[in-house]
This record gives sequence, C-alpha cells and structure tokens, in this order.
Amino acid sequence: MEMTAENAIENVKPRVPTEKILLWVAIASIVMLFAGLTSGYVVRQAEGNWLVFEIPTMFYISTVAIILSSITMQMSIAAIRKDNKVMAKNLIIITLGLGLAFVFCQFMGWSALVDNNIHFVGTPSESFFYALTGLHLAHLAFGLIGLMVTAGKSILQKYSSKNYLGISLCAIYWHFLGGLWLYLFVFLAIFR
Repeated sequence: MEMTAENAIENVKPRVPTEKILLWVAIASIVMLFAGLTSGYVVRQAEGNWLVFEIPTMFYISTVAIILSSITMQMSIAAIRKDNKVMAKNLIIITLGLGLAFVFCQFMGWSALVDNNIHFVGTPSESFFYALTGLHLAHLAFGLIGLMVTAGKSILQKYSSKNYLGISLCAIYWHFLGGLWLYLFVFLAIFR
C-alpha cells in the first residue's frame, strides 16, 4: 500500500483534540488573571485602610451548590460513557440548575453585603471582594452557556459513549470554575 498525502496527514493527527488544547490555554490565562488579582489583594491589604467584614451566608450556600454541580457533572460523564443518554441528559440539566442556584446565591450574597453597607466603591477590601467574585461570576456565565448548549445536544441525543467530547469539555471547564471558586472563597475567608 502506497503512502499518499492524505494517509500521511491522517497518521499525524493530534491525540488530544484541538478543542481540548484551546480550552486548557484559556484556563491557563484565567488562572493568571486570578493569580494576579489575588496577589494584588495581598499587597494592597498590607498597606492599610482595610475593612474586615463577614462573608454573608449565601456565599457559603453558593459554595455547596457549585460543589454539588461538579459532582453531578462528573456523574454525567460516567453515565454517557455507559451510553446511558437519559441519565447523562438529566445530570447535565441538574448541573445547569445548580449553576443557576449558584448565581442566585451570589446575587443574594451581594444584596446582603449592600444591606450591611459594604459597597463596590468603598474601601479596597470591599472593591476587591466584589471584583473577585464578580469576575468569577462573569467566567461562570460562559460555563452556563456551555451547559445550556451541552444540555440541548443531550436532549437531541447527540452524545454517545463513542462521542462525548462536548460533555467532556464542558465538564473540564465546569470543574475548573468550581475549583476556582473554592480557591477564591477560602482565600477571601482567610485573608480578611
């Protein structure tokens, strides 16, 4: 059998899908953004004029919601690997619901901060808190869009045990968002 140009190209296909590589590059840039912001937080805190305030309970509840959503997202991967399309679809929809609950809790947490006279335009500690949680929420919006698309494709039964890259990519990003929130939440609870 003679080696043609098409065969040669097929033989050098990357083992890792391009979409996955691009996702990891995006995640790395987001990590750098938050690393810079949390470093700035620590440096600015040392300069003084720092108001210490309690983190509202709704942020604790949102933390539980995002942990549970990560669990249901991982369960959807396990379900689709077994070709259980209905279970995978249901778990992705539950993950989406938990993601929306996270967003609701974040807004309720911000409302509680405002009720306690903690504002975005206040002391540096107040501004940093809103900026860090708000930027996370902005990135989470993309995760919710990804979950909606993935849920829609699951409803249309586009995924199977042989084709679930979309669910896998969504899960990677969603787990990243959950891990990022845990980091931010612990960081903000410790460095007050």
